[in-house]
Amino acid sequence: QVQLVESGGGLVQAGGSLRLSCAASGSIFDINTMGWYRQAPGKQRDLVAGITRGGTTDYADSVKGRFTISRDNAKNTVALEMNSLKPEDTAVYYCNAEVRLIRSIYTSNSYWGQGTQVTVSS
Repeated sequence: QVQLVESGGGLVQAGGSLRLSCAASGSIFDINTMGWYRQAPGKQRDLVAGITRGGTTDYADSVKGRFTISRDNAKNTVALEMNSLKPEDTAVYYCNAEVRLIRSIYTSNSYWGQGTQVTVSS
């Protein structure tokens, strides 16, 4: 139905930058909220940043001022620009999208990407 494919993770030194990208494809009518979550070993998956279709953004306190989320509604993509990375940012980052399918425009469903590893060395 819907596939989310992430890219852009990797290994970076503290203070460095990475850009994550996520592209949604499938039987999509439209996408409301898109977001990035992260999960470190032994911890729960937490919201990093979210963005509505209208462009309203929300960030976890720990990343405010360092991370920027953006999206392209026409291409069904979302990106996360991460600057001034810290070792505590190390985690698997997941893309999420609230999607209305073509065959069911009155309900939305949540879809996840496969995750991409971000490792920040000290």
